[in-house]
Amino acid sequence: MSTFEQTGDRQAPAPVRTTRPGSDGEHLVQQRAGTTARADKFYAEQVLDRLNPRMREFVARQEMFFLATSDRHGECDNTFRAGPPGFLHVLDEATLAYPEYRGNGVQASLGNIEENPHVGILMVDFVRDRIGLHVNGRARVVADDDMRVAYPGLAVDPVPGRRTQVWVQVFVEEAYIHCAKHIPHLQKVPLQGAGRAWGTDDHKRKGGDFFGAAAEAPGRGLFLPPPRADAATWLAQAERVLEEAEQRSAAKQAFGGWFRRTLPALSSRGSRAERGRHQAR
Repeated sequence: MSTFEQTGDRQAPAPVRTTRPGSDGEHLVQQRAGTTARADKFYAEQVLDRLNPRMREFVARQEMFFLATSDRHGECDNTFRAGPPGFLHVLDEATLAYPEYRGNGVQASLGNIEENPHVGILMVDFVRDRIGLHVNGRARVVADDDMRVAYPGLAVDPVPGRRTQVWVQVFVEEAYIHCAKHIPHLQKVPLQGAGRAWGTDDHKRKGGDFFGAAAEAPGRGLFLPPPRADAATWLAQAERVLEEAEQRSAAKQAFGGWFRRTLPALSSRGSRAERGRHQAR
């Protein structure tokens, strides 16, 4: 949102902002704690609806971030993503994208995004500036070939373990600082041995059974998951859940997921996931 509009040689003042960012819950707690004025100052000065130039520069040099997602029931997951500097791409002032590399096969974050597009990203610079940046927004999963059609300049990573499986595109809704006062100052150490084992299946190089969970598995009983539904059955079940979500929305019941707001088009072709959704309906 521009601060001023150019009108010839004159500058018209920006419109007054009357919508308070954040959730109803945080506003209620602010009232209880007597911090509303302090929070409103932070909202007014620090919370942006896009990435300004300094934020974009900060994002472009990060090697890691923390990602928060939740499913349609509000059950949360928080995870860690890492890559070479710039792996979290700044596509423009309102859009980020990062590649999903080969992992443990669980796909928890991508699964949550399929149900609920709202995500929270936290980047922390522990080494140089000791500062953090929050980015909250809506995400979608995009096939690699669709992403490269829309953004031909995306580089292909030469490291086998960092080959892109899919992309996650994030549309920025809030961006704001995480203050430095409790961020520890860390230092990098030189790489030892073969360095990072990107994409490895080696049990020890992945961390082994560091927390002893696998050693305790026999005591938790035999794991016999039910058979997975075939694709047609799964799609029918998903459509029923979508219909229930629409009914909740029509009844004005609280529900934050299932793409309540229309996402921007990826390209004239649209993403593969979106094409599949429209065809399924």
